[in-house]
Amino acid sequence: MDTREVTRELVSIPSHRGPGSDESAAGEWLADWLAEQTDATVEHDGAGNVLARRGEGTTLALVGHHDVVPPDDRQITDGEYVVEERDGRLYGRGSADMKGSLAAMLTAFRDADRPAGVELVFASFAGEEQGGEGCRAAIENGFAPDYAIVGEGSTGYSAAGVTDVAIAHKGRRGSTVVARGESAHASEVAAGENAIYRATDAVDVLRDLEFPSTTVRGHDLDGSLAVTEIEGGSAWNVIPERCDVTVDERTVPGERAPLERVEAIDGVTWTVEQDLPPMACGDEDFADAVRRAAEGAQDGDPEYVVKPHATDAGWLADSGTECVVIGAAEPSQAHTATESVSLSVVDRCARIYRSLVAAFDAPGPE
Repeated sequence: MDTREVTRELVSIPSHRGPGSDESAAGEWLADWLAEQTDATVEHDGAGNVLARRGEGTTLALVGHHDVVPPDDRQITDGEYVVEERDGRLYGRGSADMKGSLAAMLTAFRDADRPAGVELVFASFAGEEQGGEGCRAAIENGFAPDYAIVGEGSTGYSAAGVTDVAIAHKGRRGSTVVARGESAHASEVAAGENAIYRATDAVDVLRDLEFPSTTVRGHDLDGSLAVTEIEGGSAWNVIPERCDVTVDERTVPGERAPLERVEAIDGVTWTVEQDLPPMACGDEDFADAVRRAAEGAQDGDPEYVVKPHATDAGWLADSGTECVVIGAAEPSQAHTATESVSLSVVDRCARIYRSLVAAFDAPGPE
């Protein structure tokens, strides 16, 4: 099977979590394909991850995920995903995020000339869309590659159609601020403590915070914060005793914004619900090698770029793996009702991955 055939097959397999569906069928297909098409040692673990290994030495991992977000109504019929090819693009849930790049990694893993002293790993995680469940489970079980190429989208950032190299991305910390007061009849304001007032005091603190920023090879990453939900009160004539505020924060490598300052307000607590780590590649030789592979596989001039959202590269980088992100998807394609990927760019990514593997002794790891 060539890369385009693998892409079509993968995109056709339902792999979202919902009634009667999960990513297990896609995982089984990946494990079977690897066993049939390669001589690698293949594992389909209890977390739903699929891992394959060839060789020994410094570890280079090609990393993706096979779960997707639930499809739009037009992307599924009678339980089957709708897959269409038009004008050189493949349309369907998961085509951009990220089965196109996953297919390119599969065929590159099969076809690449692996240098001596290199362990080549293919890893497709489950539960990436659930906060990196599969990646975290793999790390807990000892998955610790020296270097990783994460195949999330990096095409079209510097210029239309150009596959760039993402050397950093932001993380996401989702948290909840809870303000508690004391209920009373609204005609007797002084008899209670208004939780909504305490919550708005907390919001004022959040709005005045300065957020960390950093620079990665000349590219600025700035943290940010947004209050995205607020809920409080039980009736029009009752002083509210509780108010919840949801906070979406985008983090950068290094320090975090001091959101805990809201707890200086009486009756206010702050709880982190999700913390997806950011990523920055600290090995310039490795990043340069990936960029050379990208230059050799396309007519455009790839640049170093940064991504605004978290990927599994954050979990890997947090555990000590040097990562870059490079893949076929373009901005504004993932999770949409018209999600699609360019098949020619999928082919290009397969060339990039193969070239990088073959030249992996160039970055310096020995």
